[in-house]
Amino acid sequence: MFKYDLILSIILMLLMVVFVLIGVAFLTLFERKVLGYIQIRKGPNKVGMMGLFQPFSDAIKLFSKEQVYPVLSNYLMYYFCPVFSLFISLICWSCTPIFINLFSFELGLLFLLCCMSMSVYGVMVAGWSSNSNYALLGSLRAVAQTISYEVSMALILLSLMFMIESYNLFSFFLFQKYMYFFIMFFPLMLIWVSVMLAETNRTPFDFAEGESELVSGFNVEYSSGGFALIFLAEYSSILFMSMMYCLMFLGGNLFSFMFYFKLMLISFMFIWIRGSFPRFRYDKLMYLAWKGFLPFSLNLLILVVGFKIIVFTFI
Repeated sequence: MFKYDLILSIILMLLMVVFVLIGVAFLTLFERKVLGYIQIRKGPNKVGMMGLFQPFSDAIKLFSKEQVYPVLSNYLMYYFCPVFSLFISLICWSCTPIFINLFSFELGLLFLLCCMSMSVYGVMVAGWSSNSNYALLGSLRAVAQTISYEVSMALILLSLMFMIESYNLFSFFLFQKYMYFFIMFFPLMLIWVSVMLAETNRTPFDFAEGESELVSGFNVEYSSGGFALIFLAEYSSILFMSMMYCLMFLGGNLFSFMFYFKLMLISFMFIWIRGSFPRFRYDKLMYLAWKGFLPFSLNLLILVVGFKIIVFTFI
């Protein structure tokens, strides 16, 4: 019996990975289309009907190109970092609270925090092993940025965890049956938007890929398959953070069509912000993270804990 359960779990996990990668492929097309219309142009529209096969065309082109690597690079680390980044990005999806109880376990929230913290190592080692000053600077920026934001992110998750009294992500769905959390936690929801953008290294916090001063940041030396894997990891993270946003603040019913519509809207917001805002200044980012979001999320955590104590005392 155990053997069949294990085989079924592996098949379902592989199916989930395949669907996430297909979602990522069409998210790239969606982004290029939306950015095109923001900049009053068409975007990709030649390959297939309205450019529908463009993501697959790009994937075939990238993976069939020759893999070039710098002579003085640390070859093994340079080669495996994109694979590690994509692996960490995909393993986060195993926490998705799907109702067949695939990998949705009691300590899902802690596992998620561990995986998100691990993702910074992929960026850091990719920049360091390239043996390029631009790549190294980009990776150092990414590390400092991630550390700054993950403190606030952990406190936001802690506030919500005290509210639902569980580490299981499925509890978000149960607790939002009658009222969405964004009504109670509206300020936290706004902070989470900034945390999402910083966690995924997206505009206006894309300092790791600062094209204007660092050419292309930590991935400047990567080409063909390695670049494609880094790209896939980034867009998989965007989809995952959008899913977490919907789960934590906008209901969380994965059986509902509206859940996926909301997920698409949040993904659209990522692209809209990219088309609208210039890059933030690095010192202002640090100021915002440590002197803005951190005290605010800490105070709100104390408020939530106090609220729960009062409820337990009088009820």
